[in-house]
Amino acid sequence: MFAKSGVKVIGTDYNKELVESLNRGELTFEEDGLIELFASAVENGISFSTEYQRSDTYIVAVPTPFVNTSKRIDPSYVISAVNSILDMCENGSIIIIESTISPGTIDRFVRPLVVSRGLVVGSDVHLVHAPERIIPGNMIYELEYNSRTIGVDSPDVGEKVKKLYSSFCKGEIVITDIRSAEMSKVVENTYRDINIAFANELAKICRADNMDVYEIIHIANKHPRVNILQPGPGVGGHCISVDPWFLVGDYPDLTNLILAARKINDSMPIHVLSRIRTIMKDNNISDISRIGLYGLTYKENVDDIRESPTFQLLERMEEHLAFGLKVYDPFIKETLVHGQVLDFDKFINDIDVVVIMVGHDHIKVNMDLLKNKFVLDTKNICFFEGVYKL
Repeated sequence: MFAKSGVKVIGTDYNKELVESLNRGELTFEEDGLIELFASAVENGISFSTEYQRSDTYIVAVPTPFVNTSKRIDPSYVISAVNSILDMCENGSIIIIESTISPGTIDRFVRPLVVSRGLVVGSDVHLVHAPERIIPGNMIYELEYNSRTIGVDSPDVGEKVKKLYSSFCKGEIVITDIRSAEMSKVVENTYRDINIAFANELAKICRADNMDVYEIIHIANKHPRVNILQPGPGVGGHCISVDPWFLVGDYPDLTNLILAARKINDSMPIHVLSRIRTIMKDNNISDISRIGLYGLTYKENVDDIRESPTFQLLERMEEHLAFGLKVYDPFIKETLVHGQVLDFDKFINDIDVVVIMVGHDHIKVNMDLLKNKFVLDTKNICFFEGVYKL
């Protein structure tokens, strides 16, 4: 987006294969409009390298996982990137962290790096947090039209960074302090996680007492101040399933609701397993190889598998139970898990039970092929008789 808008850009990554692929003009994931956007960027001189470049502005977009034991952020990727930048950046450079980070990450981990080099934050180096706010499947539109937050120490630096992002962003750009920017991004994803958890807990309650959760949500949402989300097989992606843990890790005595929501959403793959067992028992099916999971990605119509509920489900299954289970996803072209089938017709023909884990458009146009199967629809997209729901 920067390059298309006329900004000189060099993309840097340690992954040599990725850099070589991009320099050949080959993209590494699918996204609507990305091919055309990439062509425009190349035309405007974008380049890619495994070496850090000398520049006056850097944008850091690296992974920020959490530590499983403490649930606190693992800042190692950010620290490594910033260290490499400090090795060669120009005096007065702006370092923008786009990666989602927990509140206080820049104060705890990034400022000390700068100081340890004998540099002064605010003159030798300027620190900024400008978290991304996009979703796979609609990235390009949201980059252009979503609002952005820029967290800075100095309003003057904030205006410079705002001008930079304004080269392509048509949404509102809000300038605030760094800690507020850090917190606001984590809060956005935590809010969504909690709302999804409410829907998932409703699904469990309704299942326990044989009520239709979808009908109940539909009726409740007719109230003008009620907007309940839809339940599902779990929460995936690199944001909603990760960011709330930062708050749990940093504020363990204060995050009762957030922790409960995380536990509920993380429990949904086990709920799906329970429903599969019920279907097998009801229909005298004992052969696990006749069970097929449709969907490996974390959401519909993308090829992103990060924190996918299907992977979560497979990880929770005992090895002997998972052996023989079939898995298919039209967006995944290489074998990633045991039992994965790359041909849809073979997948359908070799199973009796279809578990819809992801509501890809592909399965919606192939519904007729499911009508002679036992179907567990975790996404509420099948409406013929006899379908099992969450």
